[in-house]
Amino acid sequence: MRIGVAILPDVAWPEWRRRVQLLDDIGVEHAWTYDHLAWRDLRDGPWLAAMPLLTAAATATDRIRLGTLVASPNFRHPVLFAKELVALDRISDGRAIAGVGAGAVTGWDTHMLGQAELTGRERADRYAEFVEVLALLLRDGAASYQGKWYVADEARTHPGPVQQPRLPLAIAASGPGGMRLAAEHGDTWITTGDMRADGPLDVEGSVRLVGEQVQRLSEICTESGRDLATLPRLVSTGGQLASGLESADAFADAVGRYAEAGVTDVVVHWPRPRPPYEGDDSTLAEVLAPLVQRR
Repeated sequence: MRIGVAILPDVAWPEWRRRVQLLDDIGVEHAWTYDHLAWRDLRDGPWLAAMPLLTAAATATDRIRLGTLVASPNFRHPVLFAKELVALDRISDGRAIAGVGAGAVTGWDTHMLGQAELTGRERADRYAEFVEVLALLLRDGAASYQGKWYVADEARTHPGPVQQPRLPLAIAASGPGGMRLAAEHGDTWITTGDMRADGPLDVEGSVRLVGEQVQRLSEICTESGRDLATLPRLVSTGGQLASGLESADAFADAVGRYAEAGVTDVVVHWPRPRPPYEGDDSTLAEVLAPLVQRR
């Protein structure tokens, strides 16, 4: 089991640097940040842009992988995003992960730039095109694409990422359409739970929900001709899904249960002094260390 931590971009760079360096030192596998124009009631406070933040983190760390959890087509174009990802991968010497999702139905990202409101079908179609263009550019370094939502006219991402044959795509999906995208194009599948279900859930409920999703993903992989064993499965906890960060024992128990449900990676959120993700960050290292040092 690989352990990761998501750090919201709501603190000054020196503090974010201290946090990611601590995670790098204790052996956490991957660090993530949110990619939003603004988020919930944190809109009027500090909120750093994801890609410059991750790029700065790449120069301040040695081994930890760095990714967006997640970027979305709500305000991003896949050609521009691919070029930023290649730069991050080059600067980090091959440690970038492109975490992507369909984008929230509501929120600042959906309308801050004057975007039209989309139906569920339109959001799904746009997400599919977004992933397809990204996959082409991160694999081939060049692509032309003519879709309903995106056009790439002889786009280039030379010199390409350090990671070959492609910079990894981590695709967030809870429904069958998104899972098919993950099976076809993904290097990791991400779940944050299912927003149609009640929450937050306790560990037992979280593991049951995730286990059901992994089973659906397995079925879709079989239909798509993809071996599930080649698609890592990442759970982002702390929102709907329980993290077990209350203690080292509780965390070890939660991670063990997620592993039994078919999960390969667990991400927790750096605790904040108030919601969301409220908790005591002074104990985070001692909670994580026993598991990350055991790998």
